Amino acid sequence: MILGKKIAVVMPAYNAEKTLQQTYDEIPHDYVDEIIVVDDASKDGTTEVAKSLGLKVIVHEKNRGYGGNQKTCYKNALEGGADVIVMLHPDYQYSPKLVTALAAMVISGHYDVALGSRILGGDALKGGMPSYKYVSNRFLTLFENLFLGIKLSEYHTGFRAFSRSVLETIPYEKNSDDFIFDNQMIVQALHFGFKIGEISCPTKYFEEASSINFSRSVTYGLGVMGTSLQYFLQKKKIMNFKIFEK
Repeated sequence: MILGKKIAVVMPAYNAEKTLQQTYDEIPHDYVDEIIVVDDASKDGTTEVAKSLGLKVIVHEKNRGYGGNQKTCYKNALEGGADVIVMLHPDYQYSPKLVTALAAMVISGHYDVALGSRILGGDALKGGMPSYKYVSNRFLTLFENLFLGIKLSEYHTGFRAFSRSVLETIPYEKNSDDFIFDNQMIVQALHFGFKIGEISCPTKYFEEASSINFSRSVTYGLGVMGTSLQYFLQKKKIMNFKIFEK
């Protein structure tokens, strides 16, 4: 706990056998009350590794997608009484040592959502981020800042913290089960008036780190632009979309 607030780390996992142990080892266990791993029908030994670490493990019999995995993560964290929920990819791409920093931003009351940005520190490319991903990240972030009316350095991080009130308020169950889920979470948080902050987070790209291929990246990019436009049209009261309906 931090200041009496229960902290849960949720890890949406798919074929994370080779990196889960490393990720777990660097989590600040003195402050984290619960770690939940949701195995989205992995084809490797992800579940066995998680159980060997003594973690709470939930296994999907069928693959539900990245967004579907997170829905299970958040549902179980809330049921466990968490006050702050930190979503951390178990692929060791982000630094688990910053879990407490993200959680503290939420606990401070200054922010309701905290994002670990790979861009703020200026070392994303040095960390191995492919050039095309970096360029598309920068373009999409510029597009989103324009249509959402805020200024973030990155919207596409897999390392983020939410207050309990955010997850109890936004209708995340209505979101996509695919990768666009992350972006929909941010626009929903904005729609319902929650404040979003960022910290710099180093990133590591290597063979075992999860990544979507180029074609799926294009699909994701188009989805991001579509979600931003939905928020803009909803805010201007031109159209209504179900992801903003309670």
